Amino acid sequence: MVRKIEATGLGFEVVGKAQTGAQALDLVHELSPNLIISDIRMPMMDGVTLLEQVHDYFPYIKSIIISGFSDFDYARRAIRIQVSEYLLKPVDPQELYQSLVKVKTSLDQDQEEYNAVLDDSWLRSNPEQLAFTLKTYIQNNFREDINLNVIAQKLNYSAAWLTKLFCQQYDTTPSRYLLGLRIAQAKSLLAHNPDMSIKQIGEMIGYQDQGYFSRIFKKNTGLSPIEYRDSLNQKN
Repeated sequence: MVRKIEATGLGFEVVGKAQTGAQALDLVHELSPNLIISDIRMPMMDGVTLLEQVHDYFPYIKSIIISGFSDFDYARRAIRIQVSEYLLKPVDPQELYQSLVKVKTSLDQDQEEYNAVLDDSWLRSNPEQLAFTLKTYIQNNFREDINLNVIAQKLNYSAAWLTKLFCQQYDTTPSRYLLGLRIAQAKSLLAHNPDMSIKQIGEMIGYQDQGYFSRIFKKNTGLSPIEYRDSLNQKN
């Protein structure tokens, strides 16, 4: 697979390889790649579970799933976490090439959008100012997809360094800070807007898929959005 990727000539660099989903997850935290290409069948953690966990905290990382069989349930889960492509083994080089072209186009579009937003003041900031500016940017744009990798590339830093800098200042990662803002906003909307549907609330805080929003909310609060709303009604 590494040889096939490098043979495309599209400029992708393989920065890490893993034999298990657990190893891959550790590498994601360490390297913060732009793209993950994962088999479904892996020891310790299957590929879809891996990408679900990655998507919870790194929604900007693109992903391609590879499988030796066609399985609707896996495909449905993959679609929910916005997997870029779903390829069947043996992987055809031309299909891989086309998939990588789509990913590269998406990454280039993200870069163009951020180039219009990130002005030279970001580049002139010292580390403390940069962390504060990033925090403010997340606060103002938490409803949108925020791609930390593209921001880091614009600033000529690695995403890992930018994450470390943010952690030093605020004792949390940018991705966890973003998630916390979204959950807090969801709680507020659930409490004060009884006529809004769960789907509408999810969309307002950046989650277009209601099932994914419910899973993220429950993972962080212990209750589904409906259960959380019901618990508030019982208190009242």
